[in-house]
Amino acid sequence: MLLKTKDGVWRSGWKATMYMKIKPLDLNGRHPDEYPRVERTKSAMRAWEFSSFGHRSACIVQRFLPSCYLPLVTFFLVLLMPTMSPMAIKAAPQAGETYQDQIKAWRQRRVAALKADDGWLTVAGLFWLKEGNNSVGTDAANDIVLPARSAPGRVGVFKFANGATTFEAAPDVSVAIGGKPTTRAAMVPDAAGPPTVLAINDLTMFVIKRGDRYGIRLRDKSSEMRKHFTELRYFPVREEYRVRAKWVPYDPPKSIAVPNILGQTEMTPCPGRAEFTLQGQKLSLEPVSEGDVLFFIFKDQTSGKETYPPGRFLYADLPKDGEVVLDFNKAVNPPCAFTPFATCPLPPEQNRLLVRVEAGELRYGH
Repeated sequence: MLLKTKDGVWRSGWKATMYMKIKPLDLNGRHPDEYPRVERTKSAMRAWEFSSFGHRSACIVQRFLPSCYLPLVTFFLVLLMPTMSPMAIKAAPQAGETYQDQIKAWRQRRVAALKADDGWLTVAGLFWLKEGNNSVGTDAANDIVLPARSAPGRVGVFKFANGATTFEAAPDVSVAIGGKPTTRAAMVPDAAGPPTVLAINDLTMFVIKRGDRYGIRLRDKSSEMRKHFTELRYFPVREEYRVRAKWVPYDPPKSIAVPNILGQTEMTPCPGRAEFTLQGQKLSLEPVSEGDVLFFIFKDQTSGKETYPPGRFLYADLPKDGEVVLDFNKAVNPPCAFTPFATCPLPPEQNRLLVRVEAGELRYGH
């Protein structure tokens, strides 16, 4: 895990924890300005570097322990956090379990994550905000039109001005934030941590920031995509696609240009390069850091044929002993393969492979 602390130095492990200042969260779980900023990718698959469990544990530590113990306890909390990351979909291998068994179990967890209440199958809308009032409700006259019969005709209004968003509920409409009823709230976007999430019935709404654009992302537990999800299809599992790559670290991490489907390009920190051989060819991939894993966005010669045209995603554990394991049997479709309301990153130029990677997920729905 790499952290960039206030003094501008990249640190990992225990060194990073010694520079952390634990401060209480506000009621929305926001990340205080004085907490060292965690550098991470701004892709559609954004992940908060620390889980809510880690944050709340830190708050408990601050309240009940003397300050002199904070660095040591924080160190142990950080050690625990990688096991709680939702991005890796990890589980400890069972005794006697074959590699095929492990991949089968991993695929089951992958499908469960897609189908979950906060999975990509529930993403049912994306509405870009305009300056001023943005009305929301099921009536067609609203700026943000919600699914029929999912909420009142007029739920309220998102007031957007100079990058700041405030929600005001319509009279007699019951909405909640963090399980508590509210009539008015500042909507913190997802740019610097967990966003403020507004809930009504089966719907949740929150603000996303992509480049200089702000929008309302809608989740619907009763979405049609979730109801009509068809099972994923895969290439046959082949162990030769589990590759041990040489890890070439960048010190300090460099920035790489990562485009997205919105036509934007963002400069994103890249911690290093994975070099490997596949089908007799020497290849390399550059990831971005995504919490406690490496996030590879790649394209190969199956893209647009057997697999999703823009490319696929691959997550890998952090390097160990100068190596990183790239298991292409775990290559997955990006969120955009399942919902038109995602804002997926696209493979950087250097991550477009001139070989066929016949492993991982096939194109969804075809």
